[in-house]
Amino acid sequence: MTGRPSREEAEAAVRVLLRWACDDPEREGLRDTPKRVAEAYEEFFTGYSVDPVELLARSFEETDGYDEMVVLRDIRFESHCEHHIAPIIGRAHIAYLPDKRVVGISKLARVLEAFSKRLQIQERLTAQVANSIQEVLKPKGVAVVIDATHQCMTTRGVHRPGVTMVTSHMLGAFRTDPATRREFMAIIAAPRGVNEG
Repeated sequence: MTGRPSREEAEAAVRVLLRWACDDPEREGLRDTPKRVAEAYEEFFTGYSVDPVELLARSFEETDGYDEMVVLRDIRFESHCEHHIAPIIGRAHIAYLPDKRVVGISKLARVLEAFSKRLQIQERLTAQVANSIQEVLKPKGVAVVIDATHQCMTTRGVHRPGVTMVTSHMLGAFRTDPATRREFMAIIAAPRGVNEG
């Protein structure tokens, strides 16, 4: 891979695309669009500068013997498909069975964000989140389920709004023990509590 283009080169590329779309990048409404698009890309793709393994590195052993499932569900995320750079918007459910160590729950959401803020396909995103947690925490098992809408399918191509894609990646006990898998699936399917937002 060659070096990262300059901000000026990125903005020039946006001007080319605006012209290719048959518009005038110099008209008033579009004059600042290249700058705005470059800023948006910096935000959309912050995951390239984050190391998910480093996010999980700080874990805790003081659990008083807690060894039951830890589940973080309904984590909203935004990504972009690598084929059309169209938004992928969805929710993820992440679980693991601790083996002596736990991690702060915000770290699970941050790992998802680190991988989702890159050009993605949902299948790879699901596996990357699960594999990173398994690699660093070495729990008895990890489960990740992602349910998302792909605008490359809903706003172009086949134009099928309302369709979502569901992917899962199960490791350890979640793959080998049907009861553990059923418990996880029941937890993520359960109605949200009255105090939850």
